Parts: sequence; C-alpha cells; structure tokens
Amino acid sequence: MQPTLEEYILGHIDPEPDHLKKLNRDTHVTCLYANMCSGHLQGRLLKMLTRMIKPKRVLELGTFTGYSALCLAEGMEEGTEIHTIEINDELEEFILSHIDESPCGGRIHLHIGDASEILPAIGGEWDLVFIDANKRRYTEYYEAVMPHVRQGGFIIADNTLWYGKVTDGSHDAQTAGILEFNDHVASDPRVEKVMIPLRDGLTIIYKK
Repeated sequence: MQPTLEEYILGHIDPEPDHLKKLNRDTHVTCLYANMCSGHLQGRLLKMLTRMIKPKRVLELGTFTGYSALCLAEGMEEGTEIHTIEINDELEEFILSHIDESPCGGRIHLHIGDASEILPAIGGEWDLVFIDANKRRYTEYYEAVMPHVRQGGFIIADNTLWYGKVTDGSHDAQTAGILEFNDHVASDPRVEKVMIPLRDGLTIIYKK
C-alpha cells in the first residue's frame, strides 16, 4: 500500500489505543522481526471482527508480543476468553507485562510451548481461531483446529500473501507452506473463504 494512502486510511479509522501504541513501540525497540507486529490498521480490523462475530472463546496460534491478542480481546464482551499460544519462551515476560497493563488483559490466557502439545490440554470448542504462527505448518494447524471450530465459526489466517512471494516463484520453505495452505483452503468444501490484500494478506474462513 502506498504510504500516503495508508496515512489517509489511518486518519479515518479509530485511533490506536495508548497501551497498543506503547506495545508497538516497545516491540520495535526490543524485538527482532518487529514487522511481525499486527499494527494499527490490522489491529482495528481484528477488533471489528470480534465485535461482529461475538465469539465466546478465541484461539490464537502465534502470540508474538501480544498485539493481535489484545486487539481481539478489545472487541470481545465480558465473560469471554482468548487462549493464545507462543512457542518462543523468551517473549513470555514481555507479553505478560503488556497484557497486565491493558484494560482487557484479563480475558487473555497465555500458553508457552508448541501448539501441537498445548491444544489437546486446552480442549473445548472455538468460535474463532486466528492463525499467525510457523508458516510451514499452516495446513497442519488448520486441520488440527478444524474439528474443534463450531459450525458457523471462523478461522482467520494471517500472512497469506507472504510479501508477494506467492506469485513470484519463490521456493523457500515458508512460501511453500503458505502456497500449500492457500490451495488447501481454496479447495476445502467444508468452508467459505475470502482473501483480503490487507498488509501481508488476511484470509477469513467460515466453517459451514
């Protein structure tokens, strides 16, 4: 997106809350790959989606520094919960400190470790799943959560355009994982889906 167009859009949507501005700033100061942070525009969209879907239970695969989890939580009602899984234990203290500082952090349960080991322990049915973890394992994650997403529930997958590499002939493992996932979802008769060219690509999937 052209910088001037993005600036225009950001000036015409809800402002970024102060605690998220701080989280975004701290992420860029202290963390490698800070561009993985969802950011203002995508964050407001995630909040809007939870406002619309009204999920009671949300699962996030790939917390990073917690920005997207906080945005999802912001759009949710009292008595709801988010379980978010992050494999990098070095981020745990950073994530928890920002969750504690936020007005809706009480809805968020952080799990540190591999999703394949943690998911069975959490259990239950999901109204919404947000996938933003290891790109090579997107299809694996999708199939792991699908039986536990309620009928009429949603899966949202981030980075499904992967810096444009999905069309430029790239052959690295992460691009291959995204290409496999995109083809898998496109041919899955269990779902309806739409891909949005926002930021690095966002696919919204509805379970029939």
